[in-house]
Amino acid sequence: MKCKYKIVNRRELNSTVTMMDVYAPLVAAKAQAGQFIILRVDENGERIPLTVAGYDRENGTVKIIFQIVGATTALLNEKKQGEFIEDFVGPLGCPTKTDNFKKVCIVGGGVGCAIALPIAQKLHDSGCEVHSIIGFRNKNLIILEDEFKCCSNSLTVMTDDGSYGRQGVVTVPLKEAIENGESFDEVITIGPLIMMKFVVATTKPYNIPTTVSMNPIMIDGTGMCGGCRLTVGGKTMFACVDGPDFNGFEVDFDEAIARSSMYAEFEQHARDKHCNLFKKAAE
Repeated sequence: MKCKYKIVNRRELNSTVTMMDVYAPLVAAKAQAGQFIILRVDENGERIPLTVAGYDRENGTVKIIFQIVGATTALLNEKKQGEFIEDFVGPLGCPTKTDNFKKVCIVGGGVGCAIALPIAQKLHDSGCEVHSIIGFRNKNLIILEDEFKCCSNSLTVMTDDGSYGRQGVVTVPLKEAIENGESFDEVITIGPLIMMKFVVATTKPYNIPTTVSMNPIMIDGTGMCGGCRLTVGGKTMFACVDGPDFNGFEVDFDEAIARSSMYAEFEQHARDKHCNLFKKAAE
């Protein structure tokens, strides 16, 4: 009998972001910060990648946090605690490098903060001084603030509209910190492509090593399909096997941004179709 993966905990972090703990002991035994899994909600579902947002090796669970952006994440969001996911494969990708750092700045944007959190926690647990900057469009979309407080020596929360924390973008406090003499061994940034592009533009003049987490569309997680190809240092690389972390100074962000927008219309169509089917079933 094929193993299915039980949702042992489920919590809505805001109106569009949900956190789940999934019982997957073999994945939990090996998972590390920065890696991802690929899941199928049901036997007819598509494969989607989700970054590991945490793990509990003792209890055999893996934490995932996802934003409802397409048909599959909408379907996943309908799953209740105690129900099952069809496939849950991983861990995949390379772990984030966290060794030998004394002071690191973590810069997260939106749901990317879910990926940044386990990295910040691992750095903190290793004795590294962690400075975290997290940004959201508004107060209602803020996630994981308390968790970041627990693993950060300093935490700055930014909102675009000023409804909470400081108003503005994440690069503002980052540049202030650098100009005020903070000497970071590394800046690690995870969030929307445009945000990471400008974080790199902020750190590059000061030659501060900057790691970016690239999460374009992945399909098979092996590099065979080519769906997650990127240009890094003038070479073609694949986020699923070569990453998802890369040297931000070498990533062609303009190409990545252009490619990511290619799928927006398809994703919206698939989500609308799913929502209409769900409404009809409810009626």
